[in-house]
This record gives sequence, C-alpha cells and structure tokens, in this order.
Amino acid sequence: MKSGDILVVEDEMIVAMGIKLKLEEMGYIVCGIVADGQTAINMASHLKPDLILMDIVLKGNIDGIEAAKVIKQKLATQFIFLTGISDKAILHRVHELKPVGTIMKPFDDSQLRNMIEEALDFSDYCALSE
Repeated sequence: MKSGDILVVEDEMIVAMGIKLKLEEMGYIVCGIVADGQTAINMASHLKPDLILMDIVLKGNIDGIEAAKVIKQKLATQFIFLTGISDKAILHRVHELKPVGTIMKPFDDSQLRNMIEEALDFSDYCALSE
C-alpha cells in the first residue's frame, strides 16, 4: 500500500472527521479537510494531494463536481466521489470527470480502502510512464 496525501472535501464536519480517522487507521495521511468548493480548489492547488475524496454537495456556490473540474484542469490528481445522491443526471456529471470511482454513503471501509489503493497505484503507474 502506498501512503499518499489525501484531501477530504466534505461539508459535514462530523462525517469529515470520521473519514479522516478511518483514513489514518488505514495508514494514509490526510493533508486537509475542507467544506466548500472554492476552498477545495485553493487547497488542492496549494497542497497538491495525491488523491481527493470529494462530496458532491458542498457549502457555498460551487458543488463538488464543479470544484473537481477546476482542479483537474490544474492538477493530475485522482478523485473518488463520496455521495448520498443517486440522481442519474448528477451521477452522469460525475462520470464525465472519469473519477477513480464513486462510493455511495454510507460506505464500507474495505470498499473505500480498495478504491484508494487503486487510485494511488494508478497515480504511481502514471508517474512512472511519464
């Protein structure tokens, strides 16, 4: 397992802290937690995380999908969307961004771990092929 820096973008602080604790128990480094899209864009640009766990519904005027679009234009960061939304139109918008995956809340820890490992392994592969 590669230990990578992970940015958690989640508007509910209790949920975000729970994710942070789970990630740390798995051996990952949480480089930040943010609750709104604009701060996510700013923090991602500054921190350059290996992976972003992105909620779709965020505080402020920018949702997680729009924030991810902006971040993807600037960085080669992988995304995993964590959401409780099952609306097909919204999930289609997510799919267009080609994230590593989308996990529906509430999620299973092993599902999260497997998807993170896949994302970080893919990032390693891309770095080696450059």
